Amino acid sequence: MVSALLLSAALAFTEQDARAAYAHARDFVEDCTPRDAGTVRGMIAANWILDKTSSTGVDIRRVRFSVDTPRGTRELTNLSSEFKTGPDAPWVVIVSHFDTKPGISCPGANDGASTTGLLMALASALSRENALGGNVMLVWTDGEECMESYSPNDGLHGSRHAAEILRRRGLDVRAVICLDMLGDRDLNISIPSNGSPALSKIALLAAERAGLPKGTVEKSDIVVKDDHVPFMDAGFSALALIDFNYGSAPGLNDYWHTPKDTMDKVSEESLLKSGRLVAEMLEILLPPKSAPEEKKEAGK
Repeated sequence: MVSALLLSAALAFTEQDARAAYAHARDFVEDCTPRDAGTVRGMIAANWILDKTSSTGVDIRRVRFSVDTPRGTRELTNLSSEFKTGPDAPWVVIVSHFDTKPGISCPGANDGASTTGLLMALASALSRENALGGNVMLVWTDGEECMESYSPNDGLHGSRHAAEILRRRGLDVRAVICLDMLGDRDLNISIPSNGSPALSKIALLAAERAGLPKGTVEKSDIVVKDDHVPFMDAGFSALALIDFNYGSAPGLNDYWHTPKDTMDKVSEESLLKSGRLVAEMLEILLPPKSAPEEKKEAGK
């Protein structure tokens, strides 16, 4: 179980939030499978996130855009919510994709739905209690999965579009955090090597402060093509948090992109750990004005 260590009041991710994240993910899988990018089902999934999130009082908006793919031009939809504390305050952007792998029978319970639900729960937490010293943007991306193989016109479409929007707006973005496959019942979060080293250190510090069991979050030598990459390419500091050991035995990933990626492999406890990790990262990166000096130093 997660340690009883309490988070600072700057932002609390609670057991109730974890239950909500799990319920959102479960309902999303039931109502929106498949949800391949650029399809009618993908549009239905985007509308589902919009409707469910806005029904809680959170301001969320659609961002529609067209992309060229190996299978022709497709219409995709990102969604975003912004939680502002001041016009000149720095930003942290948290990203998760919601689409499923095209052309296969995969519910995407962990790969997509779990962190979609986690972002929805984080939106509720931020709207309820947010004393962070900066602004937070949540982005649900479409088209993360590739149709054939990752290339400039295949996969990571939503994050490319979101990164370009951030660049054009000229926002002071302190960090971009990509969340992927973080509902795994047997949670082992990796920090891939192709991320910003300073953010990797912050993630490890956040895991300790959140009271997560030792080894839950670890740096890895793996290189992952995920939604953090386009943000790094655009000049932002970014990293991915991903459980890439999602399988029937330790070290295997044989549930990924298969019909076995189902909700029985996802747990509220893992979503609680992941949510608390993100909450602590936010507090380190955007320390409240009353935060101790050492916490401010850690966020540099």
